[in-house]
Amino acid sequence: MPLAEPHDDRSSAEEPVVGAPEAGEDPSTPEPEPTLPEPVRQRIVTLTAAVLPGLPTDEVPVPLRRVAKFAPNRRARLGAPVIAAQLTADPLFRQRVTARVLADAGDLGAAVVEGTAPAAADPVEVAALAYLARPRGWRELIEASGEAVRAEADSAVVAELVREAEQRATRAEHDRAVARVEAEKLRDELARVREELGQLREEARQLARTLRETQARERKATELLATERGRAARAAADADAELRRARARLAEAEAAAGVARASAKEARSVDDARLWLLLETIGQAAVGLRRELALDPVDTLPADFVADAFADQPGTAPAGAATRARDTDDPARLDQLLALPKAHLVVDGYNVTKRGFGEMSLEQQRKRLITGLGGIAAQTGDEVTVVFDGAERIHGLPPAPRGVRVLFSRKGETADELIRRLVRAEPAGRPVVVVSSDREVADGVRRHGAYPLGADSLLRRLARS
Repeated sequence: MPLAEPHDDRSSAEEPVVGAPEAGEDPSTPEPEPTLPEPVRQRIVTLTAAVLPGLPTDEVPVPLRRVAKFAPNRRARLGAPVIAAQLTADPLFRQRVTARVLADAGDLGAAVVEGTAPAAADPVEVAALAYLARPRGWRELIEASGEAVRAEADSAVVAELVREAEQRATRAEHDRAVARVEAEKLRDELARVREELGQLREEARQLARTLRETQARERKATELLATERGRAARAAADADAELRRARARLAEAEAAAGVARASAKEARSVDDARLWLLLETIGQAAVGLRRELALDPVDTLPADFVADAFADQPGTAPAGAATRARDTDDPARLDQLLALPKAHLVVDGYNVTKRGFGEMSLEQQRKRLITGLGGIAAQTGDEVTVVFDGAERIHGLPPAPRGVRVLFSRKGETADELIRRLVRAEPAGRPVVVVSSDREVADGVRRHGAYPLGADSLLRRLARS
């Protein structure tokens, strides 16, 4: 298509003008644009997009000004339709683009302007430059480039077909090799299967023989089972007869046992009568002895004498007192010991209170312990003595409950020593229970025949009251 663009009057007539119409062409009659091969069209768009940002803004058509701002990789891809349309419709824009493209193309651009194309040049590049510069014979250059591109495309297609044929031949050869290997494997597998089939047939024959033998043994077992069932029936009948005989003997034994129980009951009645007579004799002897010795009832107890004579030196333990001691901390033992007649309970006061309710003041501790011991004295009727340290620091002590004796050690004497004196003052044979978790107190009273128990036994007894 001829370009309608202004010419400089001062230019030489012999100098070719880039983009001018060829000789013999009528400038007023535009020719249709040639059909460009796709590679040539893409190359023209790429060259135009590359020089587009370098053009002044007033030289860039309005539709391309926005495309000129795109990134280089997006400019040719997204602006291709607009660029191609402007190159076709705007010869002046094409001439400006051509001037910059030819300047960048160097010798190849100069050769294309002269209408020649180097033999070693890329035909696509030559066709693109020829389309932009449009020298004499540019259509022939584009036509030649199209033929070269088509020849290359055909060569590429032929090469691709050859490559695919070679690949198919290679795959076919590989498949044949694989098929041969698979055939060998199948032959080996067939041989193995035949061998296994022979083995299975032999095993089937052996199993059939074994089945026949098993069936024979089963028949014999059935016969033996019938025989054993008959024997079992006879044994069951014999067992039933023996059971009846055993039940008869059991009835006879129960009758004999009833007679024996009656005899034992009669004998126990005789023993009870003898025991009652013995206890009555002992009681009357004790009454006679009390009358013979002229012993009157007493109002004071041994512990009262110890309380009245704190300064007396402790005496020695009576002979045989150690035989009354028991080494146990069982809380249930306290109830058992308090159930003994005329038992005397001696309590290490502060040892118990500080272990059970040490968060209270000393006055509250004493009051709570003495109140609880009063309940035990009322329930059991036993003599109860509680010993505290430091009588000189006690003022305004409330009266003790009935049956409870409250003692305080004097200066120079501890509650432990006073407890041991109380134990030594008791006669041999009287049960004395000392409650203290102090190991020295427990060992000391045990040597004098008392029963030492831990403070926890009394605390649990008080909690239960």
